[in-house]
Amino acid sequence: MHAASLTRRVSFSATHRYRRPEWDDAKNEEVFGLCARMQYHGHDYTCDVTVSGPVDETTGMVVDLRELDRALRVEVVERFNRHNLNTDVAEFAEGKQIPTGENLARLIAQNVQRAIGTGAVVTQVTVAEDATLSSTWRSVSESATWRSSG
Repeated sequence: MHAASLTRRVSFSATHRYRRPEWDDAKNEEVFGLCARMQYHGHDYTCDVTVSGPVDETTGMVVDLRELDRALRVEVVERFNRHNLNTDVAEFAEGKQIPTGENLARLIAQNVQRAIGTGAVVTQVTVAEDATLSSTWRSVSESATWRSSG
């Protein structure tokens, strides 16, 4: 049995801002800078999701690509595209997680894994706000392997 990884890229546009409700505006701006302003700002995100696992001897695939594409369409594109992450996504509502790239990558990993079920494992998600800034979430087992081989 052989193992492999497969990465699929999707894109979406969304708005957000960073804010802790228990802090006043001055403290939020001190910590989050321009991202804390009352006006939401937007990004055209790209999101790379990597799944890993054994290669099915019959199909030659790690995951049914149709199932992965369906999961990415529902859990990423339909959920976030043309939405305000702070007001339209429950996990990023006031007083919950701040919609940083790091938190967005982790949420996507959890939701896509749940959607594809067992077999392949989501091992990495990279969310890029633009060409100069991206955040990467890795599974713990993948991170341990990455650290020990680096």
